[in-house]
Parts: sequence; C-alpha cells; structure tokens
Amino acid sequence: MPSRFLKSLQRYRVLSGFVIAFLYLVFSRPTPAALAIGLAVAFLGLAIRAWACGHLRKSAGLDVSGPYAYTRNPLYLGTFFIALGFGAASGSLWLFIAVAIFVASIYFPVMNVEADELERRLGDEYREYAAGVPLLFPRFSRWKKSDRGFDFQLYLKNGEYNAAIGFIAAASLLCIKAIFAF
Repeated sequence: MPSRFLKSLQRYRVLSGFVIAFLYLVFSRPTPAALAIGLAVAFLGLAIRAWACGHLRKSAGLDVSGPYAYTRNPLYLGTFFIALGFGAASGSLWLFIAVAIFVASIYFPVMNVEADELERRLGDEYREYAAGVPLLFPRFSRWKKSDRGFDFQLYLKNGEYNAAIGFIAAASLLCIKAIFAF
C-alpha cells in the first residue's frame, strides 16, 4: 500500500508541477524587490540541495554527514526554500500560497512514507537517527560528528547541476518578465 500510494503521489507531483509552473509563468508579476528577496531564498535552497547531494550515497546505507546531521531530508528542505523563494519572486500572494500548499501537500506525505520504508529497511539504525534528527526543519547542532566531507564527484553523479540549470533558467525568465512587464 505505501509504495502504491507513493507512486501515485509522485505521478500527481509531476503533473501538478507542470500545471503550477504554467500558472506561475502566466500570472507572475515580479518586481525588483520581489525578485531580490525571492531569488535569495531560492538560492539558499539550491545551496542546501547542492550540499546534500555532495553527501548523498544513494542506497549505500544511511547518510548522516553534512546536512544529514541536521535534517533527515535536506533535499526536500532545499526544494521547500526554492519553491517558497520562487513563490515570493512571483510578486503574487496567491501564487506564493499555491506554491506553499503544493509543496506541503506533496512532500510531507512523501517524507513520511520514505521514513517508514527506511525504518523497515534499516531498523534500529534508522530509529536512532530519526530520534535525534528532525524530519525536515533542521536542528541547530550536528547530530553526530562524521569525517565524511563534501564530495564534488557525488554532486555530479547525483545530477544536482540540473537544479542549478533550472534555477538559472527560471530566474532568467522572471527577470525578463520583470523588465518587459508582460
């Protein structure tokens, strides 16, 4: 059941993401101030995602280094900041609210399903981690010290540069829209 739920949620996420993106491009009215604030917040999210991908060893065990020592879901945290940043950059309160609702309604259930799957797969190791590290919003101190540092090759292997390319493309479109006010 959880995996079927997750798969349908992921399909919904992709399709509805395109709908939100279309509405966003049509109805956004970015101003210089909205762009400055929003893109700064979105860039913070991009940096969090990049940091996480330099520590993420997919299916190689539990990652607890870098941002994973502060939050169990730094990729989703980064996505949350990117979405809210672009929502703010839109210059539209209703678009900001729509983006926030979209992100929360999709990612919180996905995080919980993934946490259940990790607990089933990793057992006590994951339960100890989950007891010490919050699901999304980070703790202020590192959970455990790890000697693993950021690995740029992991960043590349995980394809996170695609998020940077998307960020640049979306920010450019918003800047053009702000300049030409269309």
